[in-house]
Amino acid sequence: MGKKEVAVVVCAAAAAALTAAGAAVVVRRQMRKSGRWAKAMAIVKELEDKCGTPITRLRSVADSMTVEMHAGLASEGGSKLKMIISFVDNLPTGDEQGLFYALDLGGTNFRVLRVHLGGKGKGVVKQEFEEVSIPPHLMTGTSDALFDYIAEALAKFVATEDEGSHPFPGRERELGFTFSFPVRQTSIASGTLIKWTKGFSIEDAVGEDVVAELTKALKRVGLDMRVNALVNDTIGTLAGGRYYNPDVIAAVILGTGTNAAYVERATAIPKWQGPLPKSGEMVINMEWGNFRSSHLPLTEYDQALDAESLNPGEQILEKIISGMYLGEILRRVLLRMAEEAAFFGDTVPAKLKIPFILRYMLVF
Repeated sequence: MGKKEVAVVVCAAAAAALTAAGAAVVVRRQMRKSGRWAKAMAIVKELEDKCGTPITRLRSVADSMTVEMHAGLASEGGSKLKMIISFVDNLPTGDEQGLFYALDLGGTNFRVLRVHLGGKGKGVVKQEFEEVSIPPHLMTGTSDALFDYIAEALAKFVATEDEGSHPFPGRERELGFTFSFPVRQTSIASGTLIKWTKGFSIEDAVGEDVVAELTKALKRVGLDMRVNALVNDTIGTLAGGRYYNPDVIAAVILGTGTNAAYVERATAIPKWQGPLPKSGEMVINMEWGNFRSSHLPLTEYDQALDAESLNPGEQILEKIISGMYLGEILRRVLLRMAEEAAFFGDTVPAKLKIPFILRYMLVF
């Protein structure tokens, strides 16, 4: 493209931008004259006020969460926070070496990874991964259908191993399974699903050992692989942080859902049964997405979304701050502005009436 053509393109783009800006000014003026602008801004101001989190409110929320944390550590079912014992009492040191696979299932997508750890001072030598979308019908179907789909994708990924990626002769491939839903852990490599979140609702999987379900699926597709660790994504994030920095003691997930994990003193966990771990520590999966308190700033949009969700009354914190729901809350606000203030003109856009049509995007 020559200089003249470039100049024409730039001028055209500038003209289009000016036209759009001019149109926006005209629309705003028309809205101001009709009083619709004031109504729209009143809706925004009302939302802003109801979402307010002054320091006093944040302290009240923190105090409420502290009470729930202690209750959850004391007994099973004694708190809105499950405070799940992870059976992880030792975190990475950075000295780990070898070939490892990982499966990360935590939302509408899952990832399969292959990583080479070089040992002390070498860190991650090589890392490969693939992200796969989960069809909506599998999120509400059967356990076999979901895990077969995952196992098939994992098998295809393993088939792309180069010669230097094969495990040592006689050694089985090892898989770390990151499962980002509430699980009652029974060992480092087993745990039963308590409930689904983030739009999943597969009834026959609840109460089942998710590692056993995955292992059966791996056998059905003929993949020789052993799941040797089951962790929540928050715990995986904590382990990843500790791998690079020995001072890391907590991790928070803000994605499709939200959660937190941290390193607790084993003696501060009354519900722990059995001998104390040699390290004297235990990683706790808080499952704080289920936290709720009268101090949380719930708006009419949050309350309506919760009432119409698959799990009314549950995962309240998650529903007001996590990615799966933020777009839907925005849609509800915009819909009210369209209906009550004609914010988009005399006709309400049809797509604005479709639940969850607005999706979030994480930007770092």
